[in-house]
Amino acid sequence: MSDHNCEHDHHHDHSHDHDHNHTATKEKFLEQLKEQGFKLTGKRQTIVEILLEEDRYISAKELLERMKELFPRLSFDTVYRNLHLLKEEKIIEETTFGDGGSKFRISCDTGHHHHHYICTECGRTLLVEGCPMDVLQVSAPPGFHVETHRFEIFGHCADCCTSSK
Repeated sequence: MSDHNCEHDHHHDHSHDHDHNHTATKEKFLEQLKEQGFKLTGKRQTIVEILLEEDRYISAKELLERMKELFPRLSFDTVYRNLHLLKEEKIIEETTFGDGGSKFRISCDTGHHHHHYICTECGRTLLVEGCPMDVLQVSAPPGFHVETHRFEIFGHCADCCTSSK
């Protein structure tokens, strides 16, 4: 573990008020995808299952390493192509971390607008209470229509701060 400066911790309880632990609902999630008409090939289903199990952001490289057991000849390009197909279908989310690398996770299906704290060490997420856009009171330029926005705060979760000491 790298040495994190976790001394200036603005500690609040930001636990999700929705469940991100998809492991117990894996079959239900896969069934919902089927009902919505998504066909998951063996590789795509494996990606979805790994992301459900991990319940955090992980890199394509980590996915490839996990999938090599089942698909020994699997290439990085194939993993990336499948990740982007799953992203286009809004089954997974992608975020770019500070090192410029992308990581992926199962999309939040909370039914309400929200944002995340993201641990750059382990990839776990915590809920940001409220929407910062409300506080900022930002007005779009004339003629600009805001479709959506994303607010992510990167840092180290309490577990990663504790384990680095």
